[in-house]
Amino acid sequence: MDLFEKPAPSPLADRMRPTTLEEFLGQEDVLRPLAKLLASGATLPSMIFWGPPGSGKTSLARLIAAKTGLHFLQFSAVTSGVKEVKEAIEHAKWRRSTEGRGTILFVDEIHRFNRAQQDAFLPHVENGTIVLIGATTENPSFEVNSALLSRCRVFVLRALSSDEILLLLRRALERQTWTGTDDALGAIAEFAGGDARTALNLLEMAGGLGPITPESIRDAAQRKTLLHDRDRDRHYDTVSAYIKSMRGSDPDGALYWLARMLEAGEDPLFVARRMAIFASEDIGNADPRALTIAVAVRDAVHFLGMPEAFYALAQGTTFLATAPKSNASGVAYLAAKEDAIRTAEEPVPLHLRNAVTGLMRELGYGEGYEYAHNEPEAVVAHGHRPPGAEGRTYYRPTERGYEAAIRKMMEERRKKKENLRPEKGGP
Repeated sequence: MDLFEKPAPSPLADRMRPTTLEEFLGQEDVLRPLAKLLASGATLPSMIFWGPPGSGKTSLARLIAAKTGLHFLQFSAVTSGVKEVKEAIEHAKWRRSTEGRGTILFVDEIHRFNRAQQDAFLPHVENGTIVLIGATTENPSFEVNSALLSRCRVFVLRALSSDEILLLLRRALERQTWTGTDDALGAIAEFAGGDARTALNLLEMAGGLGPITPESIRDAAQRKTLLHDRDRDRHYDTVSAYIKSMRGSDPDGALYWLARMLEAGEDPLFVARRMAIFASEDIGNADPRALTIAVAVRDAVHFLGMPEAFYALAQGTTFLATAPKSNASGVAYLAAKEDAIRTAEEPVPLHLRNAVTGLMRELGYGEGYEYAHNEPEAVVAHGHRPPGAEGRTYYRPTERGYEAAIRKMMEERRKKKENLRPEKGGP
């Protein structure tokens, strides 16, 4: 490198980091207790900052270090391992013993460390060698060792609002020579999706292309990236919202979450599987076509692939969302499951067993069985469960959709069966 060459400036997102808590945008619910804690002079606890990308986790950790005067040491769990952790701990011990100064050890993406690696922090958090601040985009309840989590205070950061992003962009423009319209800044806020880093990177990219306009923003951004994942919180939160929208008979809400999943790259077959579960769990016999349609959607998705498969997924979603709802079949199974477990030792009643040999006939297999097709309307008197499980009704159809007709038929058959009992004397 030429000794007289000027180093390249750091990215705009780095240059725009707040230098005081007062400059920090948003996160009032986090800043309020933190400010009280810092003002109290109490020993600083270890912390976990949980929030989406670009919500200010690193900036907040740096501000805490500056406010407390603690040495700030940062590394990423993506590129570091136990060796780097041990070196960082040794540096913290040395600084504490020679300078009397504590250390904030900031671990970005702490969820990337496995349980054993996280355990390495425990004794040093306990004895005060370090104040650990971990940053994560994933739910710490699942991703952080429970022993370590119990020693940390968790702060939940949210994505920034559009107004907060706009304020940040206006601040950045004041420090640059670029010019940009409010429409252009609004376009950046829309593309950024609450991520301050993305917003500033996009502003810097567009500024390098000339005047900042909505058109230059679209050229720089190309396509908005929707935050999603395949096996973590966003994945499960989004599909939960999708299912609950269909359960609430809200086709527009369901289509919105379907689009969020598909446009973020979710596996369409995963969505189709959830639709099949929903068809039985939440619609059942209120509209027996639901499961057939859900399975047909699965086949269409497999046959067509994306992007055309969105048509089948949208059709299935709107059908399921607008269909009458009933969870009676699932509730009935769970009730039957209780009795099945409780009476598991009771044998199958003899009248329900097949007598396939002479000995079995001599032992009474099949005796007393009534062939339903030989009876009026296929109604028989005897029961079909062990004595310990008889008498309890599991399936209670609702009055919604086709289940109303099923309910009526079941009531008529129950009355006929009660009338048959004295006459037949069935078991």
